[in-house]
Amino acid sequence: MTLRPAAIRDHDRRAPGSDETETATFGLGCFWGPDAAFGALDGVVRTRVGYAGGTKPDPSYHALGDHTEVFQVDYDPEVVSYTDLLDRAFRRHDPHSQPRATQYQNVVFAATPAQRDALDAYLGANDLDPDGIQTRVERLSRFSLAEDYHQKYSLRSREQLVAPFDEAGYDDDDLRESPAAAVLNGDAAGHEVATDTGLEPADSRTSRSR
Repeated sequence: MTLRPAAIRDHDRRAPGSDETETATFGLGCFWGPDAAFGALDGVVRTRVGYAGGTKPDPSYHALGDHTEVFQVDYDPEVVSYTDLLDRAFRRHDPHSQPRATQYQNVVFAATPAQRDALDAYLGANDLDPDGIQTRVERLSRFSLAEDYHQKYSLRSREQLVAPFDEAGYDDDDLRESPAAAVLNGDAAGHEVATDTGLEPADSRTSRSR
């Protein structure tokens, strides 16, 4: 199948703008996997990966300091709620254990008072004591973008998927913030995506993990 540049541009043009979305930030181990998994969800518009939770200024992959690999999702609250995303995040890990390496720890960040209220309500409804679980629960103070080669990793690993974005005139920033790229990144990683996106699915799916 051929992915047409026009289909990419049309999908992105029809996607909700930043004024219509809200942003959630989570750390769930290596950020490649959850970035793809959440990008495939209905209601998630854009995704990006980066670093947060530490004190080192300007972290990078090879100079991470005390930061953790995290991912962000811009979502349409009329389609999927923050509580829905929280539930997905907690189902992807055991809140009663934590990797030793700070880089890959599980963290739920609350960026606003409303998110913190929703998080507290979710924990209470699921009998999870924020002081008794290993998952870090923190206020998001800063998010630093990861390097371009980490953004949409599964998609970037498939030349036939990246080429149409190049043909459409997308640069690295455009690819990172593209709603079409979020969907196709999820598809390339083997996740089921909506069939009415207007985008051709990948011919075959290859999950890659680190």
